[in-house]
Amino acid sequence: MKLRILGTAQAEFEAQFARLLALDTAVDKDIERRADAIVDDVRSRGDAALLEYTNRFDRMSAPSVAALEISQAQMQAAFDGLPQAQRAALNAAAGRVRAFHQRQHARVLAGDWTDTEPDGTVTGQRLTPLDRVGLYVPGGKAAYPSSVLMNAIPAHVAGVPELIMVVPTPDGARNPLVLAAAHLAGVSRAFAVGGAQAVAALAYGTATVPAVDKIVGPGNAYVAAAKRRVYGTVGIDMIAGPTEIFIVSDGHGNPDWVAMDLFSQAEHDELAQAVLACPDAAFVQAVAQAIERLLPSQPRRDIIAASFDRRGALIVTRDLDEAFALCNRVAPEHMEILAADAPALLSRVRHAGAIFLGHYSSEALGDYCAGPNHVLPTVRTARFSSPLGVYDFIKRTNVINVSAAGARALGPIASVLARGEQLTAHAMSAELRLE
Repeated sequence: MKLRILGTAQAEFEAQFARLLALDTAVDKDIERRADAIVDDVRSRGDAALLEYTNRFDRMSAPSVAALEISQAQMQAAFDGLPQAQRAALNAAAGRVRAFHQRQHARVLAGDWTDTEPDGTVTGQRLTPLDRVGLYVPGGKAAYPSSVLMNAIPAHVAGVPELIMVVPTPDGARNPLVLAAAHLAGVSRAFAVGGAQAVAALAYGTATVPAVDKIVGPGNAYVAAAKRRVYGTVGIDMIAGPTEIFIVSDGHGNPDWVAMDLFSQAEHDELAQAVLACPDAAFVQAVAQAIERLLPSQPRRDIIAASFDRRGALIVTRDLDEAFALCNRVAPEHMEILAADAPALLSRVRHAGAIFLGHYSSEALGDYCAGPNHVLPTVRTARFSSPLGVYDFIKRTNVINVSAAGARALGPIASVLARGEQLTAHAMSAELRLE
């Protein structure tokens, strides 16, 4: 493994940092073409195509899509059959995630609102949940019950009446933790299908799988390509890139903790990014030594090493201000402030998907059970987007109730502007109310 240690005082730092940030996000045209063909086929042939692709890609021999539906009884049985420790952990995590999103709902989306003007005109907004949401849960290389909780619970809290889950089950193996999480999170129906074909089924509907209004949840390149393709027919949450962690340290704390926090994201993917920025060169060296010492014991050491080789770095900065400036340029998915008074430094972070304050706030706790959502913007999109939340499952509708006096006041304004745009019917519609 090549451990990259940079210094902002070095003449070549800017060029090195630019290479560190560079990530080829160009769409793979071959994947796009294949995903497009799958989506078109499922849209055209429905269940027949969905069944064909599921049996082929997941090495199954299901007789029908109906046979791939996972019943409520099966989800309940999966939950009841978990070892006590897993059942308790899942319950605790789900409880915290639900409590956080209920608080979010109360504060951000309290309900309909209106304002009444002196002439009696009423304007406001009506808030209504989406009718049906599709939840994509990865299931190819690994199973992610935490993704079920983070995607389904805020939708459930928002009041979405129907949650349709799709999850690939290679060789027909259904992960009990995933099914148990679906039971806890309020999933309405679930299907053992995945890939671009599952996204297409959710977007357009088949004889068996109902069409949804929005699709959320991460997946592989084919899932991402399919989500791009169906966007507009349905809403989507985001197109997720490789995971990221950026740690700002003041030079105090346990180097082993820092190393392991970097590992926690690097182990996801060879393209994941793990970066430390710190003004204390001696502490940076101590973290480097911890990385070298701890890496051999990691089951996913090859992935971690590849991640550090490609996109990882330990950066010695001139001061903390410079460390935070670098963080804001990266706009990372996850950001940790490891400092004596971390909360006092929070205002220095402008762009991050989630911020973890203090030595005990490991990113791993946020992934599973802290409560706030772990579906976060990646690849610098935290500059303009936000974590998944209840607001993603509620739409706002403008409400306008103009009084007679209001029509007399607003009509001339609308008339002038409409005629300026050559939209005569608009102008006359407003002018008729003046008579």
